[in-house]
Amino acid sequence: MPRASVIGLGKSGIAAARLLKREGWEVVLSDSNTSPSLLKQQQQLAQEQITVKLGHSLDLIDTDLIVVSPGVPWDIPVLLKARELGIKTIGEMELAWRHLPATPWIGITGTNGKTTTTSLIAAIFQAAGLNAPACGNIGYAACDVALAEKLPDWVVAEVSSYQAESSVTLAPRIGIWTTFTPDHLARHKTLENYYNIKAKLLNQSQLQIFNGDDPYLNKMGISHWPDAYWTSVKGKDFLIGEQGFYIADGWVVEKLKPTCKPEKIISASALRMVGEHNLQNLLMAVAAARLAGISPDAIETAIGKFSGVPHRLEHICTWKGIDFINDSKATNYDAAEVGLNSVKSPAILIAGGEAKPGDDTGWLAKIQAKAAAVLLIGSAAPAFAQRLQAVGYTNYEIVGTMAEAVPRSAELAKQYQASVVLLSPACASFDQYPNFEARGDDFRKLCLVWVS
Repeated sequence: MPRASVIGLGKSGIAAARLLKREGWEVVLSDSNTSPSLLKQQQQLAQEQITVKLGHSLDLIDTDLIVVSPGVPWDIPVLLKARELGIKTIGEMELAWRHLPATPWIGITGTNGKTTTTSLIAAIFQAAGLNAPACGNIGYAACDVALAEKLPDWVVAEVSSYQAESSVTLAPRIGIWTTFTPDHLARHKTLENYYNIKAKLLNQSQLQIFNGDDPYLNKMGISHWPDAYWTSVKGKDFLIGEQGFYIADGWVVEKLKPTCKPEKIISASALRMVGEHNLQNLLMAVAAARLAGISPDAIETAIGKFSGVPHRLEHICTWKGIDFINDSKATNYDAAEVGLNSVKSPAILIAGGEAKPGDDTGWLAKIQAKAAAVLLIGSAAPAFAQRLQAVGYTNYEIVGTMAEAVPRSAELAKQYQASVVLLSPACASFDQYPNFEARGDDFRKLCLVWVS
């Protein structure tokens, strides 16, 4: 019996282990951590004849295949050694791809905008009567989709740079690149490396859709991507190339070929989400649907019902005329700048967490323009305070925790007659929470307790 090693006891690792077990592999799942919840999972998986080793790193002896969860760096010494020894090493998403050879995929990548675009596409495909689950960096693990009794009509996969890096042969029917700004450089080292990881996914896609309003992607243009479909919220004159999707006179317009006449698809006002960036996400989602042959009616039905994704400009509640908005998914400066840009001013901003490298210039300028006050939490708080001081912004407080920030934000919103309290951290969450979802859930819970 061939032997597979799966690294990482998250949902991706567990799904990969189950898929391999079903295919007749002897599976060992290892995780360097240990905790009561991991011990419970270990016991459950033992009943499925899947061995779980906790507090344990990968053992290269007698291993025919290594499957890596997205959170495990691709270049750790044991994986470099494995590849050197010729042991086949792939990511969990690559494993799913290999087990769904007849199913068309849509692969959505980018620094920001991936989750909303992925969710919109899945909603449209489902409104068209297609079995098209969202998976990958959102929703199900990709291997869970491969495990399902009924094979999907389409796979709609949000592909992070970590997943793209370890998915060597993944070749989507449609590839989408939403935005590109510096992120995850602690993992990928250089901007060029980060770009190339994403570019490889698009190069391997049959059809390509790009956000033409993104400065970096716009600069690459048709010289790098001559056959792609480009999008622009600014109108036809800003469309790169002769085919794509744009907004004109309040309509989403398609031009499917250079020789085609432009066609109105749906009214842009059908989308209930705020912000120009969401119109861009809408364009990319409509582009994917139309390239997959979905009718405008199904698109309009899905868009009209779509209320957004959790933790991305998610409206939590309104208290005395003040909206509390959860943008916990804004884990870098660019996403947090978009968050601030999308809400009314003046706003009370809650920011901080585990800081990431990046250019904070635009974010700081947006704070100066729109924030009446800033409350700082997490390990980044002292450094953020210094950065705010440096640009002459002094109306900030270091409060440390979310439990302190929420009631204080409500007081400040009343004081400054602010219409919005916005959690948009510009940081990872790992200093205080296991992930950005847990951080957003805590914010939601504290807000709802406050208003009750």
